[in-house]
Amino acid sequence: MKPKIFLLTTGGTIAGAAAKSDALTGYRAGAVGAAELLAAVPALSEVARIASEEIAAIDSKDMTEAIWLRLAARVEAVLDAGAAGVVITHGTDTLEETAYFLHLTVKSEKPVVLTGAMRPATALSADGPLNIFDAVRLAASPAAHGQGVLVTLNGDIHSARDMEKVHTTAVQAFASPDVGVLGRMEEGAPRFRRRVLTRHTAASEFDLAGVTELPYVPILYGHAGADDRLAAAAVRGGAAGIVHAGAGNGSIAEAVLPTLAAAAAAGLPVVRASRTGAGAVLFAEDAYRMAGFIDADTLPPAKARILLALALLKTRERAEVQRMFHEY
Repeated sequence: MKPKIFLLTTGGTIAGAAAKSDALTGYRAGAVGAAELLAAVPALSEVARIASEEIAAIDSKDMTEAIWLRLAARVEAVLDAGAAGVVITHGTDTLEETAYFLHLTVKSEKPVVLTGAMRPATALSADGPLNIFDAVRLAASPAAHGQGVLVTLNGDIHSARDMEKVHTTAVQAFASPDVGVLGRMEEGAPRFRRRVLTRHTAASEFDLAGVTELPYVPILYGHAGADDRLAAAAVRGGAAGIVHAGAGNGSIAEAVLPTLAAAAAAGLPVVRASRTGAGAVLFAEDAYRMAGFIDADTLPPAKARILLALALLKTRERAEVQRMFHEY
């Protein structure tokens, strides 16, 4: 019997519609329903039994943590009910964030695969149908078990831990900068060439039971000429933790450092990430170590924010939060 794969839709470009077939921008995201998406890929019936459900119909720039919580609960429910895997269609703008949130919170070894598209469903040479086909084939494959949450677009297979959107409009818009892809879809099947060593999914310590919202964690962006006004506003505004997207190796400007150091001394977790897009953040300056900042390891700022918010559901102890950043 063919495996049962559950398709959950959230909108995005992959479900977008434009007035003309040559319009690649200016379309309405989330305009196409699950039935239309599936109708564009009739060969899916040869691969799996498909069930579908709409979770949201939004432009992914408008993704919310409330939808994340609902999505995570629904993924676990359908997997517990017997689905062999889950495919989630998603807008590309925040796809990496949703994928990483699920990577940390879904307690299953079964495949959870996200996909999207850079061209709307109405476009000439739309990339969505093949991406959906690949996502279903990946979710139906025994080789995908235990790999954590996966993302596939344009034949590449990425780990949710490592992938980022690296181009505004190109079809090949995603990469895993530090470590490369996990593998590729080849002749209709996944071929993995590496595995993820960080903790995830069934091995994760994070539990969403009873959680109705996540702690407020803003991101501050380092730049030439920065002062402490935004950092001070974040502290006054009730931030439970702060991620600073610093230049280079997570550098923090001298004008900003005292405010963030004071916040850390008062028990507010402050994570140093980097705006560069690749590489681990290391403790290069004694001032950062003395201030008690937490390094983001190789997580980019948006993912560091997610991990910090989940960590704060468990603890505010600096050493424990730092451990999590090195394990996840």
